[in-house]
Amino acid sequence: MTTEKSRMTISYNKLWKILIDKDLSKTDLRKLSGISTNSLAKLGKNEIVSFEVLMKIACVLNCKVEDLFETYK
Repeated sequence: MTTEKSRMTISYNKLWKILIDKDLSKTDLRKLSGISTNSLAKLGKNEIVSFEVLMKIACVLNCKVEDLFETYK
């Protein structure tokens, strides 16, 4: 039996909008949150990052983790 696995894709467009609204650059976000340049690069490519990274960002931006991204099938 062959089953096709459905993959979820993630988009961090909500995060980038928050940065624009708060007049912050991606570099500002990296410095304020203490995330690595590698994590920032993954976010820029809409790749999966750890929950810890998302928590650090949410804390700095004073929002909920779920405010930072959307997932799609």
